[in-house]
Amino acid sequence: MMGFITHCWKNVGFEFWIRTGCLLGACFLALSQAWGQSATLELVNLRANRQDNVLVLNAQLKLELGPVVEDALVKGLAVHFMAEAELMRDRWYWFDRKVGVVTRYYRLAFQPLTRRWRLNVSSEPFSVTSLAGSISQNFESLNEALGVIQRQSHWKVADASELNPEARQYVLYRFKLDVSQLPRPFQIAAGNQADWNLQVASQLRLSAEMVR
Repeated sequence: MMGFITHCWKNVGFEFWIRTGCLLGACFLALSQAWGQSATLELVNLRANRQDNVLVLNAQLKLELGPVVEDALVKGLAVHFMAEAELMRDRWYWFDRKVGVVTRYYRLAFQPLTRRWRLNVSSEPFSVTSLAGSISQNFESLNEALGVIQRQSHWKVADASELNPEARQYVLYRFKLDVSQLPRPFQIAAGNQADWNLQVASQLRLSAEMVR
């Protein structure tokens, strides 16, 4: 009788630990996959063209935030992005000349009370008093807000008077998650996390048709 009970207990105990181990393993795998999703930033398309008397830039990005940044947003931290375009002119005898530079600043924040996402866009750096002067939009989802950041269309880079048809010119384009706008403790922590290190740069040579 004792041998029968011991035999049953061993079988039940062994099966219990097998099932528990499988369940814990599945949970661990799911968490690993969720937190293993890395952030993505790619420049899909960059082009410039002349419209009337201005040179405009169009950029298309692929932007996916990592779980660390998304978690910070949901907990109330505003995240800043910056896009910059420099018009450069070749000089064989010295460093290339910077003709002009334009910048766009983005501030993305989650609003817990309304469960909506707010995006502010400005041509000047954000401060406590400058939010009112920026363009503000509200979105139902994070993907909708990121969609606006990813599409930078008809962005005025320079007036026609700044372009020289006889010179070789190009546009330097940069986009990044601006960690310098985070609170100081987050800046220190973000330095060691790949999710916060999002930046991309590219150079676009201007053709004769673009500057004439």
